[in-house]
Amino acid sequence: MPIIDDPTDFIRRETRIRPVPHAEEISLHVADEAMELWQKTEDELGELGLAPPFWAFAWAGGQGLARYVLDNPSLVAGKRVLDFACGSGLVGIAAMMSGARSCHAVDIDSFALAATELNAELNGVELSFEIGDITAFPLPAAQIVFCGDVFYDKQMTDRILPFLDRLVDAGIDVLVGDPGRSYVPIDRLEELAAYRVPVVGALEDSEIKKTRVFRFGKN
Repeated sequence: MPIIDDPTDFIRRETRIRPVPHAEEISLHVADEAMELWQKTEDELGELGLAPPFWAFAWAGGQGLARYVLDNPSLVAGKRVLDFACGSGLVGIAAMMSGARSCHAVDIDSFALAATELNAELNGVELSFEIGDITAFPLPAAQIVFCGDVFYDKQMTDRILPFLDRLVDAGIDVLVGDPGRSYVPIDRLEELAAYRVPVVGALEDSEIKKTRVFRFGKN
């Protein structure tokens, strides 16, 4: 039987509450060491090959999106928001703090949703949650969709792009936060803002990443 029968309790035990470096209005439950937490999760669940704990860190693209939303609240005010591949829930929290009508947080990792729920409570906002891959489902009832740090491998990118195309074709605004990941479709993106964002050096190739916020457009 798995030792971790309560992801929420595990997250509380294995993380610390800290402000987000580039969006200090928001605090998150974050881990001190990525690999140590990843190993502990696999050991305690007795299962190898688990997804990395993306939910335990404020990644560069998410920080850029959060900063942009906090600085431009009219972008989300009164709107229904989708935080796609939400991770820690950082961007959805920023949207709700900026006056969004609602935010639906989606991820394939149950730990991410548990972390997002904890982080939303920590910051005094409410989100709705869904676990699973929604890319082949009917389009969400959202007016704006945020995608932070999603273009990190080819398989993920190939799965996401048709979904984003469907969103745009339906008139749904799609914003992307990305620090130059390998598979980011730069020819589909209109730059809206650029930031220099502090990140965890052990996870990235530097302590500071140039991160940009884009609007995703049609081919």
